[in-house]
Amino acid sequence: METDYNPMELSSNTGFEEDSEYKDIEGTDVKDMRLEAEAVVNDVLFAVSNMFVSKNLPCAEDVAYINVETRERNRYCLELTEAGLRVVGYAFDQADDGLQTAYHETVYSLLDSLSPAYREAFGNALLQRLEALKRDGQS
Repeated sequence: METDYNPMELSSNTGFEEDSEYKDIEGTDVKDMRLEAEAVVNDVLFAVSNMFVSKNLPCAEDVAYINVETRERNRYCLELTEAGLRVVGYAFDQADDGLQTAYHETVYSLLDSLSPAYREAFGNALLQRLEALKRDGQS
């Protein structure tokens, strides 16, 4: 996954603190994947039938699981890690270790590959926002 650059993080740190290995050891710069998963859900909930972070599968600093039901009524269990998102099951709270699926860098890419109705809903929402911006610009 992409890392955002924040110039404020470099303010008064010495070279030792800037090294991400040390930050990870100290626990100060490790992402909590549950928080990342909640953000993913909030980003695309409008374009799917149901989506929520699993409460039955274990979340950790490096992994979280998201249940999603597309508008076509297909259910998936998604794994979120630093590598991205991938399908790990075809039912809520089902993580099949033997399932080998491709990682996607973004939830948009993953859902685009799974759900034509997601693609349509996302496109419609984008069009509505562009039309609203156009109206606001003409006022």
